[in-house]
Amino acid sequence: MKFTSFALTCAIALVAVSTGCDKSSTTTDGGADSAAPVAESTLVGTIKIDGSSTVQPISNAIREGFIQEHPNVDINVSGNGTGNGFKSFYDKGTDISDASRPIKAGEFEKCKENGVEFVELPVAYDGLTIVVNPQNDWVKELTVDQLKSMFVGDDAVKNWSDVDPSWPEEAIQIYAPGTGSGTYDYFHEVLAKKSGKELRGDMNLNEDDNILVKGVADNKFSIGFFGVAYYAENKDKLRAVPIVNPKDETAYEPTTENIASNKYAPFSRPLFIYVNTESLNRAEVQTFVQYFLANTPEVSEKVGYVRLPESVMAKAQSNLDAVSVGTHFVDESGEGRSGALTDLYKDENLVK
Repeated sequence: MKFTSFALTCAIALVAVSTGCDKSSTTTDGGADSAAPVAESTLVGTIKIDGSSTVQPISNAIREGFIQEHPNVDINVSGNGTGNGFKSFYDKGTDISDASRPIKAGEFEKCKENGVEFVELPVAYDGLTIVVNPQNDWVKELTVDQLKSMFVGDDAVKNWSDVDPSWPEEAIQIYAPGTGSGTYDYFHEVLAKKSGKELRGDMNLNEDDNILVKGVADNKFSIGFFGVAYYAENKDKLRAVPIVNPKDETAYEPTTENIASNKYAPFSRPLFIYVNTESLNRAEVQTFVQYFLANTPEVSEKVGYVRLPESVMAKAQSNLDAVSVGTHFVDESGEGRSGALTDLYKDENLVK
């Protein structure tokens, strides 16, 4: 299967009723003239999306725009975490998997075992944001080493004063995404993967970011982390902690400019959607994914994330048009690749 443009996709949808396109159909009035109003879409079908709660605000906003144009398409968006989303995806329970990290080697292998081919599409940048209660007047910034002392291993520090003796001798209360979340995975990769350790086991974990927001907002001695969009929605209840970039030893806040320039390091990261190619045979999925790519730069900014470079979006569009299956983040030997999105999202790194 190959399709070359949004216009072509729309055309496919418009003639679907006469060609018997799977589950989706749109028709036109053959007697309509050029002055007649545009016919209401009769595109129909159901699209199932699950995965990252970080990406969920983008998918929800895209959904709202899409169903205004195609009201007869049902789109179900769930945010059960990136890992849980990939499990549903390779079990053929969803059409699209939202992900706040690239697919892992094991998940890629499961897709191949189950005959699930996909197109990998980056959609935005996020800044994983570390937040404290607004009454916290002692933390001005945090280094990566301080974060490791607080979050890594069951021997992690227990009190704020263990991080800095001038800070309160009060227990650190941590609110973090669940282990099925891509945000949890990314935080673990940045802070603990090289040491072979795990994140501490006594954190308050929850897949619902709004519960994490409440946990930090209600407790002066708490700290938490999640995608920048949830911080942006709750700035009146939380304070984002500037993070010291290890390269230039300067602390940066998770602003749009700092995330896009990667100054907010090491917590700037790309967000993705993964689309099952069998689902792309259905007109409603084709049309929705094209709509997603066309609108995600503006929508992502509106919900608090950062648009990707035009070159990356052009490459994503090209891969979708050509239905280029596979991932750029697992190599031929089955090892995961890491690095900047602009360096990895290239043809030479695509592995089927």
